[in-house]
Amino acid sequence: MQLAAKMEPETSLAPPGPGPAAAPCRKMKLDIVKYGHPALRQKGARVGKITPEIKELAEAMLEAMHLHKGIGLAAQQVGYALQLTVLDLRDVTDRPSTLKLGGQEADPLAIMPLVLINPEVKAAGPTAAAAEGCLSFPEIYGEIERPSAAEVRAINEKGEIVEFSCGGLLARAIQHENDHLNGILFIDRMSREVKEELKPKLDELHAATKAALKKNQ
Repeated sequence: MQLAAKMEPETSLAPPGPGPAAAPCRKMKLDIVKYGHPALRQKGARVGKITPEIKELAEAMLEAMHLHKGIGLAAQQVGYALQLTVLDLRDVTDRPSTLKLGGQEADPLAIMPLVLINPEVKAAGPTAAAAEGCLSFPEIYGEIERPSAAEVRAINEKGEIVEFSCGGLLARAIQHENDHLNGILFIDRMSREVKEELKPKLDELHAATKAALKKNQ
């Protein structure tokens, strides 16, 4: 996610598409795929084991997210159809978040950066509309209505169970990234009017991505 300017059997780390499996290597550099790339519509496979490769992928995703000034990134956005997402809201000062750990109020920034593997997300609370962007949709923003809170259970990069409830921006960002893990994009949740207004930009981005994929075949 980006703000507008202002255990199953062990899973392979092969990116989607033809070609041999390729596990990430140390100091790997990840490219963020754009709207039109088939990986964005793939539901992620559960991660069965926290391997060194999974840890390296999560670390590289955080690096790519920070480089592109995002606050959330899903594995699909770097070409891996896995149930893995990362978040970091430490640089956000104008959109508050809330957090409860074990039923007690806590500082959301204390758990950042956040790696969520095989997350189970239950949306809660009244819905609210707010602006969202996405690193796979550069310079495209729209109002999205989502529940204002979420309950989350997942595994972190250490293999530990993490469980919390959250609200505000953190809840919105987690729901946005959880959608990615299921092949759902934020444009799918836009109103028809907003999506129609953005259609020229969306069509241009989609066409450019398809052209680039065809050129690299």
